[in-house]
Amino acid sequence: MASTTNGQWYPPDWPARIRALTNGELTPPAPRRAATVLLLRDTDHGGPAVHMLRRRASMAFAGGAYAYPGGSVDPRDERPVGWAGPSRAAWAVRLGVDPSTAQAIVCAAVRETFEEAGVLLAGDSASTVVADTTGEDWEADRAALVAHELSFADFLARRGLVLRSDLLAAWARWITPEFEPRRYDTFFFVAALPEGQRALNVSTEADRTVWIRPEEAAAGYDRGELLMMPPTISTLRSLQPYAGVTEALAGAGAQDLTPVLARARLVAGEIVLSWPGHDEFTKHIATTDDGPADAPGGPSA
Repeated sequence: MASTTNGQWYPPDWPARIRALTNGELTPPAPRRAATVLLLRDTDHGGPAVHMLRRRASMAFAGGAYAYPGGSVDPRDERPVGWAGPSRAAWAVRLGVDPSTAQAIVCAAVRETFEEAGVLLAGDSASTVVADTTGEDWEADRAALVAHELSFADFLARRGLVLRSDLLAAWARWITPEFEPRRYDTFFFVAALPEGQRALNVSTEADRTVWIRPEEAAAGYDRGELLMMPPTISTLRSLQPYAGVTEALAGAGAQDLTPVLARARLVAGEIVLSWPGHDEFTKHIATTDDGPADAPGGPSA
């Protein structure tokens, strides 16, 4: 069970692991590539709403925290797929990876969104998008994808669909801290909920899903009512200035994809945990006890 001051996810084993890392007693595991998608839809109250799910408390990573649909890249995500929108080479430039890896990341983003929310960013041509993903046949395919019984490439090919990479826009990139036992190099994307489709509460990793305006979710985090990891609340705050989905998608190109990686260092006898460029998450941890303290002058995190 993670402890928290306000809404920041803070597992109880972090202080010990941070001390082990700073003492050279912990070898960081290599991060796995992952992708997550902020599904957006317009509201009648101004500003977009984002689809969020609450991870089950039993989950080993970020249990109880609110997050977006997403997950690890599957090696099979590199298989050839029907493709529409910006080329793999263009995506490689935007994401800072090679074209094969770029395809895998984009495929993972689309696949995980379908697996965890039932929303599919694909169509039978470069100018169409699936209008309805409900029904027993769709659910059977979704379940087969989740169980790794069906590859995403085979799923698209069997249905005669092309992946609509133009419906995605890259937004941020965060890397799990080196002291975490499970690490991910996660690319965050934004996408509009396709017309006719609806997000479903189908993820086996979640016990609740909501559509919520970013400012409302951030307020819940600030009150300590919604538990979130730093990248989640950070991306929510970055969406707040946008008046609607179209404006947010148009602003994606200006978002900085420089990876954000937490740093833990010893300063004057205490461990300082910080995320460069994101001062609100800074924690000061005594070298002898497990209680985190908030950064002086900054809001509780």
